[in-house]
Amino acid sequence: MTSKERVLTALAHKEPDRVPVDFGASAVTGIHVKIVGALRDHYGLAPGPVKVHEPYQMLGLVEEDLKRALGLDVDGVFGPETMFGYRNEDWTPWRLDDGTEVLMSGRFKWVKDENGDTLVFPKGDMSVPPSGRLPKGGWFFDSIIRQPPIEEDHLDPADNLEEFGPVSGADLDHFDARTREAAASGRAVLATFGGLAIGDIALVPGPFMTNPRGIRDVEEWYVSTVTRPEHLHRIFGKQVDIGLANLERIAARVGDRVDVVFVCGTDFGTQQSTFCSVPTFRSLYMPHYKRINAWIHGHTAWKTFKHTCGAVEPLIPSLIEAGFDILNPVQVSAAGMEAERLKAVYGRDIVFWGGGVDTQKTLMFGTPGQVRDEVRRRLEIFGRGGGYVFNAVHNIQANVPADNVMALFEALRERS
Repeated sequence: MTSKERVLTALAHKEPDRVPVDFGASAVTGIHVKIVGALRDHYGLAPGPVKVHEPYQMLGLVEEDLKRALGLDVDGVFGPETMFGYRNEDWTPWRLDDGTEVLMSGRFKWVKDENGDTLVFPKGDMSVPPSGRLPKGGWFFDSIIRQPPIEEDHLDPADNLEEFGPVSGADLDHFDARTREAAASGRAVLATFGGLAIGDIALVPGPFMTNPRGIRDVEEWYVSTVTRPEHLHRIFGKQVDIGLANLERIAARVGDRVDVVFVCGTDFGTQQSTFCSVPTFRSLYMPHYKRINAWIHGHTAWKTFKHTCGAVEPLIPSLIEAGFDILNPVQVSAAGMEAERLKAVYGRDIVFWGGGVDTQKTLMFGTPGQVRDEVRRRLEIFGRGGGYVFNAVHNIQANVPADNVMALFEALRERS
């Protein structure tokens, strides 16, 4: 099978010749730049600093030579701007606090504060306050909350819609070119077009905006899901209006070059439970998800990809009913998310994309042998009968022991 055939077979809930693998095709299935560099060294690939294509999480770009070395089956298509609102171009050397050399976009503008933290500016505009902070000695950025005082009587949904608008001709050209390039690789194509991630808490603070308005504080947003649900409904409804209009134009350009579309990364789970009750999910989020999935399935052959961390087993039936085809990252370490049960109960109705190794414990603190054993078990459990694409539980982080990362990929090679 080709990589594309392998993925499409798995997405059809049929068992391919081997379990397909994704690393680097999305912002939630990626690898920290430090580990990408270690992998390149391990496989004897061309040396040199690795490009940071997603600076918020400091994810490294997985280039074609490394994709082949790792046996990856999915190519990713990303939007034209990063989480900090600038384009990846004019690559420039930069150095992490531990001395790791990387390449950052020339549009990446930053300063060090008095604590030694790195502050990044939205859209590279140093005339406005910074929107992200990389703590001294840290590995990724946190958003800086810049919410103006809230006047309850003057809340306007438009303030939380400022970042959404008609897709530009330049952006359409970007998606057209990138999907052509990805499709030519022979791999399946996972595209992130943006605009439909309702309530994604990583996006709410607007790290890509120079002057965000509306409800932009993380705590205030979560409080609003209880105290201002109608206000959020108005935001979500208009956001989906704009997003689907854009998706119609994008689909007309990229067509069947795309196999999977990343819809939404809103998290609904903690380690022990869901963030919200099932009734709240069904009343506040589900109508909008149904509308999104219905349009995509009615107008394209794309499969829809939903990311949510945590103990979300109680919400899986609603995610299936809402029309999602794929669930990621499958946080098997969270309460009620045991691999055997998920596969047995839901494996016929939703594709699991992830869950291949526990990044919180096994990959970080286990031995290489424990990593291999866990990868083998997950391949056996989730891969049976198809409906599975291998990835770790979320991105591989910077301080994971290199030997454990190599053990992961060694176990994957055994499946061939």
